[in-house]
Amino acid sequence: MAIEVRLLEETDDRGSFQSGDEQLDLFFHRYAGQNQFRHHIGITYVAVESATILGFATVTVGHVEIENLPPSLRKKLPGYPLPILRLARLAVDRNAQGRGVGERLMRTVFSVAIELRDKLGCAGVIVDAKPAAVDYYTRYGFVGLEVVEGTLEERPTPKPMFLPLSAVVQALRIARPRKPD
Repeated sequence: MAIEVRLLEETDDRGSFQSGDEQLDLFFHRYAGQNQFRHHIGITYVAVESATILGFATVTVGHVEIENLPPSLRKKLPGYPLPILRLARLAVDRNAQGRGVGERLMRTVFSVAIELRDKLGCAGVIVDAKPAAVDYYTRYGFVGLEVVEGTLEERPTPKPMFLPLSAVVQALRIARPRKPD
């Protein structure tokens, strides 16, 4: 059966999703629906196969201060805060890992960034990558931003990473459609 990526629906069963990351699972089980349907502060896309959620990506809008971007990316941009799409959360269920679900979700996030650019403006995508995920995002071309130290010592400090919109467009052009699973 084919994997479909679509918006989270209120009736979706989120309770059985288990990525192996307790914080991501808690967010998806408890807060993704609230953020989307009650507070309207983030949108979650889900990868679904036979009504089973295989993965999710939550996005929201934001901005980045021009000074926080690497110097090589600043030269052609205006000197004020720039609109961005923030990839707030991304996770794949343990049973679906290694099946290209994360890639499908990233393609969706990139498509949303292009749509945001066309409708409201968007300079790129930012993610606060957990230490174990930095290499994953680097493969897509994300570059590190200045690290802001966290205040909670028991939680690893995420690494802010940025992917300029030109790289998003390029990633969508060169990505080949996957064969149905």
